[in-house]
Amino acid sequence: MRMFEDSDLRPISALQHLAFCKRQCALIHIEQVWADNSLTFEGHRLHRKVDEAGARRERRGDVIILRGLSLKSYELGLIGIADVVELHRSDGGSRTDAVDFSQLDFSVRDLSGHWTVSPVEYKRGKPKKNDCDRIQLCAQALCLEERLNTRIEFGALYYGTSGRRTAVELNSELRSTTIDACHELHGLLNSKTTPKAEFGPKCRSCSLKDICMPELLDLRENVQAYLANAIDAPSSDEGVDS
Repeated sequence: MRMFEDSDLRPISALQHLAFCKRQCALIHIEQVWADNSLTFEGHRLHRKVDEAGARRERRGDVIILRGLSLKSYELGLIGIADVVELHRSDGGSRTDAVDFSQLDFSVRDLSGHWTVSPVEYKRGKPKKNDCDRIQLCAQALCLEERLNTRIEFGALYYGTSGRRTAVELNSELRSTTIDACHELHGLLNSKTTPKAEFGPKCRSCSLKDICMPELLDLRENVQAYLANAIDAPSSDEGVDS
């Protein structure tokens, strides 16, 4: 079912920003603010390394590697580019996740046989405790599923610090979380309202920290709340008979 038009599509990467911090997401995608730090710079470097690793399509035996593949979902209202999508040869048979690309209008429709599909997202650093990276990966898989009319069971996150992949099961819980995040993203960006700052440990690694100024805003709100409470509070002898 087509729920969105091209003009309504939002970046898949915004889901990662949203899951990390709603205010960061709004600053980037509503106020068009961006700033790099050493962490984001390393992330850009890693993605350039992926982009420059070779041709957009590469074959290694029974695995086809696609780089920079355009993604869209008109059901979820998303658009983006996949770092890597791997196609693994399958014997087809009873597998419901195997795709016959020769029957599709797709960039690899000249392939024969059946193939399973798996997105791979590249990240700097190490696996995170929250779901922000997994949500972004799952969104890529949902875009591919919509385009290919298939089911993708697994994806992977590659982390630059460890130089290793982390397999991600695209289970029903993660899918539900990702779909909810899509709805929340559209609601936030359509509201054109930037949430207030909430200072926390994650702020220290945010490239927008100096622009967002979460400590200052949090302190100002705490002072304002203190003064408001002090003004509204009853005097110490209120209600005491003379």
